[in-house]
Amino acid sequence: MNKKKGLSITLIFKAQSLNYGEGIGNVSELKKLTRGDGSIYTFASRQAIRYDIVRLGNKMFNWNLEVVDKSKGTIQFSDNFTIKDSEEMDLFGYMKTTKNDGSAIRSAAVRLSNAISLEDYKSDIEFLNNKGLADRIGEFPNLANIEQHLSYYTYTITIDLEKIGIDNEIELTNEEKAKRVNQLLDIVKVLNRDIRGREENLSPVFVIGGIYNINSPFYLGRIKLNGKNGEFSIDTEMLKDTATLTIGENSIFEDTKVGILKNTFKNENEIEEIFKYKTVNIEEYFKDLKEEITKYYES
Repeated sequence: MNKKKGLSITLIFKAQSLNYGEGIGNVSELKKLTRGDGSIYTFASRQAIRYDIVRLGNKMFNWNLEVVDKSKGTIQFSDNFTIKDSEEMDLFGYMKTTKNDGSAIRSAAVRLSNAISLEDYKSDIEFLNNKGLADRIGEFPNLANIEQHLSYYTYTITIDLEKIGIDNEIELTNEEKAKRVNQLLDIVKVLNRDIRGREENLSPVFVIGGIYNINSPFYLGRIKLNGKNGEFSIDTEMLKDTATLTIGENSIFEDTKVGILKNTFKNENEIEEIFKYKTVNIEEYFKDLKEEITKYYES
């Protein structure tokens, strides 16, 4: 059997109003998607998720972010730095433009999807003003309207493990490769987002996936919530059918594990029954995954 080479995990988290667009007048609009049945879903773009991963990478592990300049007229990664100097360039790729020789491009080893809400948007909106400040100087307050949406969200991360730490003639040690992937997993486990005076918790309450023979987002688009009487259940039929997919003679079920935060979803016991001996809490899930990554790069 070929060596496993692709990490793929799909996560669910609960958060509120994660990503705003330009807006109209004094109305701040959330980024949204409209489906054919008329349902509207909000989302946080993959760029927003990437931003917060890199921000926490710097905060938690001192990732070097001083690798950008505008010497060529556009803001981009500097020619003076390589993946040796930058975890960000290694994980998420780069493009360095040149006038005569084309562009130096390294595609991302880590791919993120948008984080899309699992509950449709019902046009909730918040009216606010700066009355507290205006009263201090005897002025009328400025008015604003902000769209709000509290929902579960889902997104997927895929990692080409063979590409980590390699860029043309540059290759990092296996120890450094494992370190970078495991730092990324530590960040994802406790991910948060600073937005409009709030700090939203993007730490997962559910995660499914593992390390497979290919890097493919198997469970992307396969997560659905069923809500009733204020309780939510994960659609297990979609998970079971997805787990029957095969790579060669082996189903992805063999390499799939589940992490779940207790007492979050009504059908937690059903999920544990389907993925028997493969379901653990969130902390244990990421601990096991990191151990697999370390073994991968040691072999």
